[in-house]
Amino acid sequence: MLNDPRSHGLWEKTAPAPPLTTRLEEAISADVVIVGGGYTGLSAALHLAQAGTNVVLLEAAEIGFGGAGRNVGLINAGMWVMPDDFPKELGPVYGERLLDLLGNGPALVRELIDKHAIACELEKNGTLHCAVGPEGLKELEERARQWQKRGAPVTLLDAAETERRVGSRAYSGSLLDMRAGTLQPLAYARGLAHAAAKAGARLHTGSAVTSTGEVEGRKFVKTASGQVTVDWVIVATDAYSTGPWEQVRREQVHLPYFNLATTPLSDNLRRSILAGREGCWDTKEILSSFRMDQAGRLVFGSVGALRGTGTAIHKSWARRSLKRIFPQLGEVEFEAEWYGKIGMTDNALPRLHKFGRNTIGFSGYNGRGIAPGTTFGKLLAKHILGEVSEIDLPLPLSDPQEPAFRAIKEAYYETGAQVAHFTGERF
Repeated sequence: MLNDPRSHGLWEKTAPAPPLTTRLEEAISADVVIVGGGYTGLSAALHLAQAGTNVVLLEAAEIGFGGAGRNVGLINAGMWVMPDDFPKELGPVYGERLLDLLGNGPALVRELIDKHAIACELEKNGTLHCAVGPEGLKELEERARQWQKRGAPVTLLDAAETERRVGSRAYSGSLLDMRAGTLQPLAYARGLAHAAAKAGARLHTGSAVTSTGEVEGRKFVKTASGQVTVDWVIVATDAYSTGPWEQVRREQVHLPYFNLATTPLSDNLRRSILAGREGCWDTKEILSSFRMDQAGRLVFGSVGALRGTGTAIHKSWARRSLKRIFPQLGEVEFEAEWYGKIGMTDNALPRLHKFGRNTIGFSGYNGRGIAPGTTFGKLLAKHILGEVSEIDLPLPLSDPQEPAFRAIKEAYYETGAQVAHFTGERF
């Protein structure tokens, strides 16, 4: 994508082609314009177009260019925050409403994949949150208790069952979440784009919004070579925001994250490592994640950016870590490498912003973009269609606020990850 193999790596290599799109080159009118071609924007475009709405989507680069095309591909339920902390942060009404919505998010993803026949390597066998040591297990015991009292299908597994499923003795237990799963993230984004275009949405790539305004009661957005006049604007740019809504990016601290993909493993290794194809991540502060793609490549990632000195440090650390976690692997070869950024809010929960009249957007997915983005996109469509009122949305309206020392924190995360992976120690 954009001739940079480290931007989307394996996902660009194996995803089906996106729909044909063009740059916006004229002044047009529509009911709704969506800014951003990730999960939120594409889901909103699909659901609006299916309802007969005249909708235009503008993407600055290409479909899935941001987090939608770079993430690990875990379809998670909920957020990083413990379930009981949702109502503490948001109040009982919004907290429980958001928990319920995000808990059911993976089901919506699977529904759309099935309905629109999206080829994206969907796996439905759940995810495993893997405990590192006694403290990690204690965290998962509490997380399991909080989800189970809400009726969620999560199960705490002991070390032996975790070893059987993962193929490693590295973990003291794990939390199996059967709501969750894995997919090929860029393929899913492109599949949503195909479905939205088929439903009648007009998709324009290479069309960054440069300005926005209002005239005679209607909104407009301008690009370098075109303009869209509309009744509603959906801002779906999240951590990669630039231009008129750059404040969405500035309210998030960017956490760099990289992935490395091995060459396809032998049949014997595939039977001993993640035979059930669950997606995994661990409880470390500087976490690691791993999952299989359908060709048998092991995708392994952690905090850090593959640039400068970080490239060699993180790749060397990954080889050592894989040898420790999966000694049966032996020496590994990496077929692809890529990295991106996770937008982290100060309380690790998403945001709902209103940028003036009839201009609205969710943001701040904190590394959980697939199910929340899909769900929030559908909700925004239903809100514009008059099916969900503003007060019934899952988050209170808030104004973007830049966290203190944002730039310093971002530099610390990137440098700290290098130090940790070089020395083998945590932050």
